[in-house]
Amino acid sequence: MADTRGDDLAESLQNLFTSVSSMVKSELQGTNNQLDLLEKMNLRVAAEYDDLGDVAAGLRVFAEQMKSKSGGLDEFVGQMDAIEKQLSEFEAVISVLDRYVSVLESKVRAECRNHQHRRSNETVTE
Repeated sequence: MADTRGDDLAESLQNLFTSVSSMVKSELQGTNNQLDLLEKMNLRVAAEYDDLGDVAAGLRVFAEQMKSKSGGLDEFVGQMDAIEKQLSEFEAVISVLDRYVSVLESKVRAECRNHQHRRSNETVTE
């Protein structure tokens, strides 16, 4: 009887250790699966960051090209500013001349009227 009891106890302990071992293996396998998934996610994120780095490098090159092109335009912008200033001064001169011409036209018209008035007075007195 002691032998059967020992065998039952040994068998129960064996079942207990087998069950605990299976449970630990399952937990470790679940953790391993999570770590594999995390590794894949990290690799994917790293690839995305590499792509973003390439885009950023391309943008940097584009910005440098635009800066060099705009530097070449600075001379023309300066020339355009000078032309605009000269144009403003020219418009001011034209405005002054236009007023002067208007005054002259008024004087000429007045003189013509005076001249016609004098002629008509001379013909009446004759």
